[in-house]
Amino acid sequence: MQDKNAQRFLETAPKAITPPRVVTFGELMLRLAPEGYLRFVQAERFQATMGGAEANVAADLASLGYPAAFVSKLPAHEIGQLAVNSLRRFGVDISHILRGGNRIGVYYCEKGASQRPSKVIYDRAGAAIAEAQPGEFDWDAIFAQAGWFHFTGITPALSESCAALCLEACRAAQRCGVPVSCDLNYRKNLWSRDKAGAVMAELMPYVRLLIANEEDAADVFDIHAGGSDVECGMLSHEGYADVARQLSKRFGIPEIAITLRESVSANDNLWGAMLYTGGAALFSKKYPMHIVDRVGGGDSFGAGLIYSTCTGMQDAARLEFAVAASCLKHAIEGDYNLVTADEVHRLAAGSGSGRVQR
Repeated sequence: MQDKNAQRFLETAPKAITPPRVVTFGELMLRLAPEGYLRFVQAERFQATMGGAEANVAADLASLGYPAAFVSKLPAHEIGQLAVNSLRRFGVDISHILRGGNRIGVYYCEKGASQRPSKVIYDRAGAAIAEAQPGEFDWDAIFAQAGWFHFTGITPALSESCAALCLEACRAAQRCGVPVSCDLNYRKNLWSRDKAGAVMAELMPYVRLLIANEEDAADVFDIHAGGSDVECGMLSHEGYADVARQLSKRFGIPEIAITLRESVSANDNLWGAMLYTGGAALFSKKYPMHIVDRVGGGDSFGAGLIYSTCTGMQDAARLEFAVAASCLKHAIEGDYNLVTADEVHRLAAGSGSGRVQR
């Protein structure tokens, strides 16, 4: 009788509803870093982990408990499998990663300290994703169960074919009714400002939520924040609100978020952000951070903002959640933000003392 009652309960109990997943598209790279704070020229051993802007966002969302899928192309050899496994272990859907090509991109990361900045050296030419071609990905199938699509300005900078793939993906997302977010993420080592501006301008009409740091709008679209000096750590709220207004007016983008980093040193930053929505600019609280690893900090903000948007938070709460999530990432080694939504909510609510939890 107990077995029958249990079966009846299982049949009548409300089923958990899985929200539509977030799809991200980009490159996943091998990260090689000297131990601790050693410089490259001192290193005898390198620690190997994985990272990449859109892959970071997918991993961060999965850690927050939100379904995420990563789309890319990776070699079929064991290092490619290592990269795939780095996402699968955290619950990211890797079923749309194509296997092929000869190599995975590599980046070397030297951690800065005090007044010595961090340094990154890229070795990514000829990576599998950079050689992927339009038509290789079945975007209609990829977006069939999707509720959001995210890419960054790094991916179209990798090659002409990657730029075409991003446009192909954005058009498919629009066709499937999937909102699109983009992090400008300008990288001067990948392309010129003129090329970035031309390519990104073609992608902006598809974007519902644009994310940038305090320098991206100037580098990509020549839109500058008046009253600010990034090198000196002077950031003007009104200047960045005006940047957002200009971006929104030029491209018709409904929402724009800008992270605001004030660098005291390589180890200590002040961290906050702005969200421009409904024609008004909201500013978050500001966190003093002692940094363990800043790589992936912007990606964790993007993931936090996507999460808070997809879960229906109010505008101010969306922004505070994203900033708190990113603040926590700066205290975690590696590219991925391995925090739970509860941890982020606690920090956003004011629990930032760092006391031991027992």
